[in-house]
Amino acid sequence: MQIVIFDDTTDKSFYPLAQTRAVGDLRCGILKLRQRLQFAFEAEDNCILINPALEELYRLRHPDWNLNQPPHGDKLYLNSRIKIDDNICKQIRSLKQDEALVCPAGIIAIRSSDQLCYGFEQLPHLQRIQTDQGLYSQVADLVHDNARLIAWDFENVFYEEENFFETETGVSLLNPYKIWIAEDVHLAPNVVLDATKGPVVIDEGATVMANSVIMGPAYIGKHSLIKVAAKIYGGTSIGPVCKVGGEIEGSIIQAYSNKQHDGFLGHAFIGEWVNIGADTNNSDLKNTYKNVKSYNYLHRDMQDSGSQFMGCVVGDHVKIGINCSLNTGLVIGTGSNIFGGMLFSGYIPDFSWGEADNLTKYRFPAFCDTAAIVKRRRELSLTDLEIELLKQIFGA
Repeated sequence: MQIVIFDDTTDKSFYPLAQTRAVGDLRCGILKLRQRLQFAFEAEDNCILINPALEELYRLRHPDWNLNQPPHGDKLYLNSRIKIDDNICKQIRSLKQDEALVCPAGIIAIRSSDQLCYGFEQLPHLQRIQTDQGLYSQVADLVHDNARLIAWDFENVFYEEENFFETETGVSLLNPYKIWIAEDVHLAPNVVLDATKGPVVIDEGATVMANSVIMGPAYIGKHSLIKVAAKIYGGTSIGPVCKVGGEIEGSIIQAYSNKQHDGFLGHAFIGEWVNIGADTNNSDLKNTYKNVKSYNYLHRDMQDSGSQFMGCVVGDHVKIGINCSLNTGLVIGTGSNIFGGMLFSGYIPDFSWGEADNLTKYRFPAFCDTAAIVKRRRELSLTDLEIELLKQIFGA
């Protein structure tokens, strides 16, 4: 039986992050959503259904993947939004031919030999099996499930019964058998890795500078740098090739982004190629202690995050100046460049430029110049297909 992972038409609820990648490639826990499903259901290859707007870019980046062309024969279709746990996995594995597992938020999984394509909705010939829940509905859901999934990934993917390793003199390890350290990791003196409340995973080539504290559950991605005296609290996932400092709690950074300086980032989701200036802070709790609302691209209005704690959602290629204040639930659209001392609140449209009370449209050629420079610093290039996708977002 072949495994096919599909995005559905609710992918706009995960914008701006899903404007430039499939929902299945959003990080939550240690792994991306797609990677976890492939592991749990033992997928042998990458067969995915994604928004056609992303297809050319994905074909360039992943020429060996099977995109939007499901194989013939018996297939198990898995929604990339699945909130994985033992119960939902058991229900999915029990599906018979031409059965679909559904919940109020959409189709969770289908077992069928049908050749489905992106955007399918009505499948009247299928027997529908109802369950109460099983899908993420918005970015806030990923932020709030991050700590649980770090622990899930550790126990199911990274855990080693004989987890022996050596660290530099002066490094403190609390509950060391819940700590996983890859090869070529550098831990400076006076680093504290505290796994008493959840696992800590430091991936290949990462560096943690002196006097930093990382409290689990936490993940530090490949070749990322944790600056001097950083405070990383539980529920935080830092993707590969990031530089972070200051105070971070309950947040996800997708990859290739920098928050190098002092300042607080809490219960936030940061995309790729983002730079957050010195002493910039985000609020993740309202003074009224009521649930935080956040802008949803699908519904085009503010939606309840389901929690008192929700920081900012920041799209790819966003630049945030020094000493900026970001209000609870703020959503910053792809490609924006913001600065100034006034409070940023609500929703900042894609490719905005300026201060909170004076936002204009970013000039696209100027944006591309900056994006190309930033990528060259990581020995990468801004491809023509990336430019074309970003131009579509710019003109939307």
